Amino acid sequence: MDAIKFYCEKFQGALVILIAMTMLLAPNGSQAQNKTTYMRIAKITVDGTALEGYKIALKEQMQAALRLEKGVLAYSAVQDKNNPVQITILETYASVEAYQAHIQTAHFKKYKATVANWVKHLELTDVLPIATLVKQE
Repeated sequence: MDAIKFYCEKFQGALVILIAMTMLLAPNGSQAQNKTTYMRIAKITVDGTALEGYKIALKEQMQAALRLEKGVLAYSAVQDKNNPVQITILETYASVEAYQAHIQTAHFKKYKATVANWVKHLELTDVLPIATLVKQE
């Protein structure tokens, strides 16, 4: 997990790298081989006056989900360099059922309540990986 943290910090704006890091969780580096894995992208526009509070709430929710939920496999959250109120999150779950269980947890409900007035727009898109390659050291 230290490698994931390093790459996320070094390449915050590189969603491709973040997707690659989540793919490392799958056998042979490919989520496509695991037909039950569920991935989605959340595109969020945040009220600029609440941006720092939003990022804190998001990080707390992500950390709790990864710590407490077996079915939450990975999160990658990035912020647009040119428009910081635009947040993109790549979420990877073990299955659709794991996602459904996730949105019923206390930490997710706390996050949603906390950010309800800060989120100006939310677009959720289910995605399928095509290919991911990661240079091995």
